[in-house]
Amino acid sequence: MNRPCFAPDAGGAGAPPKIRILTFTTLYPNAAQPSHGIFVENRLRHLVASGRVVASVLAPVPWFPFAHPAFGQYARYAQVSAEETRHGLAVVHPRYPVLPKLGMSLAPALLFAAALLAARRLAAARDFDLIDAHYAYPDGVAAVMLGRALGKPVAITARGTDVNLIPRHVLPRRMIRWAAARAAALITVADALKAPLAALGVPAERITTLRNGVDLSLFRPRDRMAARRAHGFDGRTLLSVGHLIERKGHHHVIAALQRLPAFTLAIAGEGPQRGALEALARRLAVASRVRFLGALPHDALPALYAAADALVLASSREGWPNVLLEAMACGTPVVASDAWGNPEIVAEPAAGVLMHETSADGVAEAVDRLFDALPARTATRRYAERFSWDATTEGQLRRFGEILAGVER
Repeated sequence: MNRPCFAPDAGGAGAPPKIRILTFTTLYPNAAQPSHGIFVENRLRHLVASGRVVASVLAPVPWFPFAHPAFGQYARYAQVSAEETRHGLAVVHPRYPVLPKLGMSLAPALLFAAALLAARRLAAARDFDLIDAHYAYPDGVAAVMLGRALGKPVAITARGTDVNLIPRHVLPRRMIRWAAARAAALITVADALKAPLAALGVPAERITTLRNGVDLSLFRPRDRMAARRAHGFDGRTLLSVGHLIERKGHHHVIAALQRLPAFTLAIAGEGPQRGALEALARRLAVASRVRFLGALPHDALPALYAAADALVLASSREGWPNVLLEAMACGTPVVASDAWGNPEIVAEPAAGVLMHETSADGVAEAVDRLFDALPARTATRRYAERFSWDATTEGQLRRFGEILAGVER
C-alpha cells in the first residue's frame, strides 16, 4: 500500500507560507476507479502545481464487504485501499455506510461520522487551514459539519446536480441552505449554476464562478491519420464519451444514426445501460455502425479525440463537462446539448454547435449543421486554449487567501 506523504508547508526564503488545504469529496479517483471524479483531481493538481498550496485529500467511499467482481460497481468500492498516494498527494479513504431509501437524508451525517476521525488524524499529522469541499450535497454539508467540529473554514464547490436537482427534496434543500449559510465560500463551475444557488437564498455576491479547465499539454492535436488507423476509424466518425447511463444521452446519438447514413459512432465508457444501448442499435438496424469501446484510461482519450471527426454530448444535464474541452483541445469540434453549463463552453462556431433539442432528431440536425460549416481543427484548438487551468488556479488562490484573511462576502 502506498503511504500518504506530506509536503512541507514553508515556502522558499522570503516567500509567504503556503496555504494548507484539505480537499474533501466523494468525487475523487482511486486505484480501483481511476477516472472517478478525475475533474476534481485535475483541478487540485494544477492548484498544487502553483507552488503556493499544499494539500491532502479525504475522499470517503461507500462501505461494501465483498470485492468479488460479480458484485460489479460495489465490488470496486471494496477494492479501494484505506490510504494511497496519487501524483504526490496523500489520499485517505474512510468508509461510510450507504442506506437504501434513507440514504438521501442521512448521507451528510453518515459522511461526517465516517470522516471525522480521519480528519482529526490528518490535522494532527499536518494541520490544515481550510477545507476545500466538492459537491454541495452531501459532501458540502458534511464538510461544514467537519469544519465546525475542527474549527476550520469551508469552501464548497457546486458542480451541477447538487444544486439543480437535489434541492427539490425538502430535507436536502434545508441542509444545503444550512451549509451555504455557514460556508466561508461558495464556488460554482459555471455561471449557469449561480441561479439555483441564489434561489436557495444565497446572496449572489457570495458566489464565485471558477470553471474547470483543460490540460493543454495532454489534450493536444496529434497525427490524425495515425490515430484513425490505431482505432480502425474509416469515414466520418462521431464519438460519444461518458458513463453509460440514461442522462448521458447515448441513446439519442445511436438513434440519430438513422438520419445520418454516412456516419459511424464510437462510444467510450461503461455502465449499466450498455446492454440496452446495444439492443437499441440492433433494433434500429445501425449496430454495424456503432462500436462500444468500453471504459478507457484518461490518458488514452487524446488519441481517441484526435481520431474522431466530432464529439457528440447529448446529456440532459451537465455542470461543466470536461469532455467538451478535452475534445476541442485536440482540435475536434463538438455537438452538445443546450444544458446548464454547455452554452458557456460552446460559445463560438470554432467550438462546434449546440443542439436545438436534446433528442435523436436534435442530434442529427446539429451534426448536419456542424458538417455544413465544419471549423478548421486549428481554429478549434485555438478556441480551447482560452480554457487553461491558470485562471481557475488564480481564482482559487485569491478566494482562499480572502478566507484566511477574514474577508467576508
